[in-house]
Amino acid sequence: MEFLTNMVTQVPERTDEATVEETKAREATHSAELASQGHLLRLWKPPVVPGEWRTLGLWQADDEQQLAAIMATMPLHPWMTVEVTPLTPHPSDPGT
Repeated sequence: MEFLTNMVTQVPERTDEATVEETKAREATHSAELASQGHLLRLWKPPVVPGEWRTLGLWQADDEQQLAAIMATMPLHPWMTVEVTPLTPHPSDPGT
């Protein structure tokens, strides 16, 4: 099953820049691992307002529980608010 996520990341105030950069690096590495496992299909960076850190993602998981477990492994997850939309095929989808 596919899921669209809207992830907004807010780094806690007074978090030192070295911690932020190290966490972002671990996030990138882990994202690549999840992509190789077939869970993370796509990421987009939509237009944002100044100071907003937002990402849209397309994910593959058996169900929302598995997706939640996968998302919890992300290094940035403690700083994220995640909105999940389950996706079902559309009868007019040109990809089918």
